[in-house]
Amino acid sequence: MKKAILILIDGLGDEEIPAFGNKTPLEAAHTPTLDKWAGEGRTGLLMPAFKGALPTSEEGHFALFGYNVEEYKLGRGVITARGAGIKMEKGDVALRGNFATVKEGELLDRRAGRINNPEQLIKAIDGMEIDGVCFTVRSAEEHRVGIVMRGKGLSSEISDSDLMYFEGIKGRKEIKPLVKKKEAKFTAEVLNKFLDETQRILSAHPLNEKRDLPANCIITRGASEIVDIPSFKEKHGAKAACIAGKPLYKQIGVFLGMDVLETEGATGLVNTNLEGKIEKAREAIFSGYDFVFLHIKATDTLAEDGDFKGKKKFIEKIDESLKILDEFTEMLIVTADHSTCSLKACHCTEDIPVLLKGKGKDNTLWFSEKECLKGSLKKIDQRSFLSKFVFDK
Repeated sequence: MKKAILILIDGLGDEEIPAFGNKTPLEAAHTPTLDKWAGEGRTGLLMPAFKGALPTSEEGHFALFGYNVEEYKLGRGVITARGAGIKMEKGDVALRGNFATVKEGELLDRRAGRINNPEQLIKAIDGMEIDGVCFTVRSAEEHRVGIVMRGKGLSSEISDSDLMYFEGIKGRKEIKPLVKKKEAKFTAEVLNKFLDETQRILSAHPLNEKRDLPANCIITRGASEIVDIPSFKEKHGAKAACIAGKPLYKQIGVFLGMDVLETEGATGLVNTNLEGKIEKAREAIFSGYDFVFLHIKATDTLAEDGDFKGKKKFIEKIDESLKILDEFTEMLIVTADHSTCSLKACHCTEDIPVLLKGKGKDNTLWFSEKECLKGSLKKIDQRSFLSKFVFDK
């Protein structure tokens, strides 16, 4: 088996943009490196695997790595909480939270203007105890927080309060039990109380008096508990490394038993050290790893902000940096965890372009959503891709 570098460009796929002559940001971008690789390799489309209304980041990653999120009950909460440095125990329930802005019952911004340095706000709500349940809250960078509920009789079978996947609801969505069990009912009730009290405390916090978009509430999603899961090596027989800027993606690597390799200047922002991350991936392959997962975040963030011009520009920046791997003779995979539609400013269900170089060639001329539709990899379930085309199972 050849060794492989997976270059995951978060939220890469998109819909047509009228301002680009009905091209997607990827189609509109000048990408000579990716186009060359597509001409030398094979392309196709991955059909995203998800269980809600829209795909989530954790679902997309686990599905791409070959894991069924329904089978393993994987959720964003545990990964976010662990990435935020919270040590979990059996019976704990973890959630991913966002600081958000609410005014007169209406949600104005899911990210409170992507607030930075929310430590004072976190300190004001951390350690709260309600009905025998203790809440631990830690920063997961910018507007994101990890939350862990610890107490007796808890269940992760509860709904989200984050409006990302709901339409027609103006304010924070009420948490409800997803099953008829007393543990789920109790957990939903306690969490609703916590979110109500959190909103009261944050609304009166002096820090929010200075903000145009006050971080005056928290919305949650991805309730989950600790689960046992086979490592990437156990599943695919490959020693793997992870290179990423954001804690979430590093924690996905840790969760799957990958070695996380740090790179100076690696962030999830447009100013991330792309060349450093790509060079680190090449070094890793030649230092004993069989598979390297390289995550690039900002494409997703730009699309979520509705900045399709910025997304196009950043794709071009990635393409320029990828020239480092132009003569790489092992396998290169370029794809995403999900598509993110810039005009909708959110994750979307569009199929995901995928490029595989180093394992055969088809008649692909360049790398784009429409061209990938013609590729020899065809349309394939996201969960089957690595096993079928990379690890030959």
